[in-house]
Amino acid sequence: MPIELKMPALSPTMEEGTLAKWLVKEGDTVKSGDLLAEIETDKATMEFEAIDEGVVSQILVAEGTDNVKVGTVIAVIAGEGEDAASAKAAPAPAPAAAPAAAPKAEATAPAAAPAPTPAPAPAAAPAASGERIKASPLAKRLAAEQGIDLKSLTGTGPGGRIVKADLEGAPAGAAAPAATPAPAPAAAAPAATPAPATAGAIPDFGIPHEDEKLSGMRKTIARRLTESMQQSPHIYLTVDIRLDALLKLRGQLNASLESRGVKLSVNDMLIKALAVALERVPACNVSFGGDVMRQYKRADISVAVSIPGGLITPIITDAGGKSMSKISTEMSELAIATVMSATGSFDHRAIDGADGALLMKTFKELVENPLGLVA
Repeated sequence: MPIELKMPALSPTMEEGTLAKWLVKEGDTVKSGDLLAEIETDKATMEFEAIDEGVVSQILVAEGTDNVKVGTVIAVIAGEGEDAASAKAAPAPAPAAAPAAAPKAEATAPAAAPAPTPAPAPAAAPAASGERIKASPLAKRLAAEQGIDLKSLTGTGPGGRIVKADLEGAPAGAAAPAATPAPAPAAAAPAATPAPATAGAIPDFGIPHEDEKLSGMRKTIARRLTESMQQSPHIYLTVDIRLDALLKLRGQLNASLESRGVKLSVNDMLIKALAVALERVPACNVSFGGDVMRQYKRADISVAVSIPGGLITPIITDAGGKSMSKISTEMSELAIATVMSATGSFDHRAIDGADGALLMKTFKELVENPLGLVA
C-alpha cells in the first residue's frame, strides 16, 4: 500500500510551513534517514527525513508552496514490492450526487437524500484480520524478534504505518483490541491557505522596483511586532548612561578570566544589570492579564540577536541569579561603545510611568557603578 508523506509538525506550535525545496524527485529510491525536503517554519529551515524505504511515486506539493498545513499529504512513496507508477495518493471521496429527479432551486423541499457513504476507517487504526499490515521493515523485524503481534498496534508513521517507536513498551503477543467504529471524518482542510492579497499592500508609486518574497521568519517578526503594538499600549523611557566604569571593570574581569577562556562583552554586563534592576524594582517584572497582574519571581532577559534573514530573541533565564561569566557563555559578543542610550518599552496597562522611570534609573546606576554586579 502506498505510503503518504504528510507535512510534519517540526515544533510543538507549528501549524503550517513552507515547503522550501524538494531534495528528491519522482522515481528516486529512498531509505530511512534519507533527506527528502527542506521545510521552512516561522523560526528556521529544517530538513525532513524519510522513516521508511521505497520509491517516490508522486510529489503532490510543489517546492516553494507557502502555508502548507500540518498533516497535508505532500508526497507518496511506493512501498516494498509495489509498482511506483501505480502508487498514487488515495483519491478524495467523491461528493454524493443529487438524485436525478431532484427539484430545482426554487422548490421548497428537496427530494429524498441519497444514502450516506460509509466513513473510511482512520489510517492509524489497528489492522483487522486478513488485512495487509503497514509497517516499516525495521518494525517488522523487531516485532518478529520480540514476538509482538503487529495487528495489535496502532501506527503513528505516515499513513498509519507502524514504525519502531510504536513497538516500544508493547507486550509480546499482545491481543488485538476490539474494533471500534470509525469516527466521521472531519472536513478536509485546504492544502494551502494563501495570505490575503490586500494585506499590507504597497501603493504603486510608478517607481521601478523588485518584490522579494518574505521568509517565514520575517513574516513571523512582522506579525508579532504588529500584535505587540496593537495589544499593548507602550510607554518609552530613555536614559543616557556613562559606560566608563563598566568598561574599566570589564577589562579587569577579563584579565582575571583569561585563564578560563572567558571573555565578557558589554552585552553580558548589561543583561546582568537589567536583571538586577528588575529584582530591585519588582513592579516592572509583571505581565498584564486582563483581570489579573502576574508578578514574576525571577528575571528572564530576552535579547535581540540579528542573524542572516531575520532576528531571533534568545532568552537568558534567571539572569539575575547567573554570574556574568555564565551569561557570557550564552551570548555572542557585542560591539563596545563608550556612551550608550537605553530605551525601555513598558506595557502601560501594568506598569506606571514612575515605576518604569525607577527601573531605568536603577539600571543606569548599576551600569555606571558596575561593582555591584559582581557582589
